[in-house]
Amino acid sequence: MARVTVEDCIDKVENRFELVLLASHRARLLAAGAPLTIDRDRDKNPVVALREIGDETITADDLKEQLIHSMQKYVEVDEPEAETVPLLSSSPAAAAVAPQSSSDDSAVQFDRMSEEDLLRGLENLAPPVETDDEGD
Repeated sequence: MARVTVEDCIDKVENRFELVLLASHRARLLAAGAPLTIDRDRDKNPVVALREIGDETITADDLKEQLIHSMQKYVEVDEPEAETVPLLSSSPAAAAVAPQSSSDDSAVQFDRMSEEDLLRGLENLAPPVETDDEGD
């Protein structure tokens, strides 16, 4: 029986610590029932995992991605961006009687204001009047 050593796999995974992590992750996958990519030859799962890495029947990059994915507690899911929601009418009774359909986007209008108009409007705002409400 041929022995698998770190030297057989070090050209595939250069960092020995990373090699141990990847081989142990693959051995756990094999123990959980993952399909073999080579013949077992009465070898135990860690040896089979090292042989798979050494023979390149499974890539180190794939194992690395699987290992990272298995350790993540929160996986961020890319969801499509929300579509624009049509404006509701000003009266709640009218909205309850005749809700707008999503296909009636042409009826929605937006007020456009330039930056200059916005600044001009902010300059015209009066500061709040301070009142002396302390019980004199």
